[in-house]
Amino acid sequence: MSNLERDPQESLCGGRAGVAAEPVRELLSGREVVLGGARGMRVTRTLPSRERRMVGAWCFVDQFGPEDLTASSGMRVPPHPHMGLQTVTWLVEGEVMHRDSLGSHQLIRPGQLNLMTAGEAISHSKETPPEHSPALHGVQLWVALPERHRAVDPAFEHHAELPTRADTGVTVTTLMGDFAGAVSPARIHSPLVGAEVAFAPGADTRLPLDPAMEYAVLALSGEVEIEGVRLGRGPLLYLGRDRSDLAVSAGEAARVLFIGGEPFEEQIVMWWNFVGRSHEDIVRAREDWPSRPVGSPWNAGPRSPMAPQPTCR
Repeated sequence: MSNLERDPQESLCGGRAGVAAEPVRELLSGREVVLGGARGMRVTRTLPSRERRMVGAWCFVDQFGPEDLTASSGMRVPPHPHMGLQTVTWLVEGEVMHRDSLGSHQLIRPGQLNLMTAGEAISHSKETPPEHSPALHGVQLWVALPERHRAVDPAFEHHAELPTRADTGVTVTTLMGDFAGAVSPARIHSPLVGAEVAFAPGADTRLPLDPAMEYAVLALSGEVEIEGVRLGRGPLLYLGRDRSDLAVSAGEAARVLFIGGEPFEEQIVMWWNFVGRSHEDIVRAREDWPSRPVGSPWNAGPRSPMAPQPTCR
């Protein structure tokens, strides 16, 4: 999802000060956010949180659903801008239609990856199509772009097939980067990884990790045990760095999302749907979007309301 909060706060993120250099097991509780008003879709946001702002370059994690679409209109996110980041959309159930100011018009289904690179400027919308499955469940994540790539040309990628590796009772699908030897074709701008791992009932495995990266795990369905920690849907389990592998087992069928990356050295400022380097960057972006002419990268017709002027904190 995107951040459609009515009164978002600026968040200062990044740098090595908050990175756990050693293995840890921190459960980060998510907070419920309603997108698009009181009748909008409810999501659980686990990044950024008060305890932890980033995991590598990953700076935003929303999980939505499972939502019964027989009693709901589903996802209705009107056009809104982004700057300085990539959006990653991954579905467990259902379908979402993506449209953006580049002219992209793409339906995404479970097992497929939508990756949008905002760079200097882009706008997009997401909605449940008229013909759809009875339930919607998925995640949207953001990746902060490093300074040298922050103003790249906006781009959109759709990957209908992704590399997978299967072992006894365990299937790994790599969304971004390289995980367990499966390398994604998605374009990345800093060392990071994103992968879905599906477990058959009774599966027990050790997943290879890179000690230079920090990692976190989000349960999508079912429950797993990670080094003695039971992880079900809701919280994000932060694991820190300095692990070469990780013991994971599942008594029932389960599916989890792994994210990781080398610590993001630069400090960033996040506000609404913008990632900058200073309060002034954010104010300039907020003021710039409404003034862009129709047809420009930031203007794609009817738009979501702009959040109030950010306050420097």
